[in-house]
Amino acid sequence: MRHLRVDLATLAVTVLVLGALGVAAGFTWSAVAPTSRFALTDSGLHLADPESQTLIAADGWFAAITGALGLVSGVAAYFVTRGRAPVGAVLGVTGGGLLGAYVAYQVGSTVTGTTIQAAGPGGIRITDSLGLTAHGVLLIWPLLAAGIFWVLEFMLTYREVHHT
Repeated sequence: MRHLRVDLATLAVTVLVLGALGVAAGFTWSAVAPTSRFALTDSGLHLADPESQTLIAADGWFAAITGALGLVSGVAAYFVTRGRAPVGAVLGVTGGGLLGAYVAYQVGSTVTGTTIQAAGPGGIRITDSLGLTAHGVLLIWPLLAAGIFWVLEFMLTYREVHHT
């Protein structure tokens, strides 16, 4: 019963910490990723420059930021909880990584927001926006966090078992 309580506490704390880190990740993403410019016309919202690579760049920056946090959080969780609550830790970095990535997406896209700059000829309004087109990048943080956690677990446990 004691192990269950330790695992549940580890899970809860890890999810909360990584969710809070998602706020910082969102602000970082909004600061470094390029925004996409859209033209709002009577027929709807259109990318102002169809040749632009800003949509891909925004996804790439999000993947890089959350991927780095995934690696760091997985390594930190492994060494902080080593031998005490591995199930709670790996579930925590997985759930916390999902929450952190979602929070980062919400914060980053909200901070940048959609702002109407000016009305152009023919009633066209120009807006800037930051978002994700490849929503699969939301899984990078939890996948890398859990992956590096288990890699460390297996490598270091194997070494301990075979070298003692």
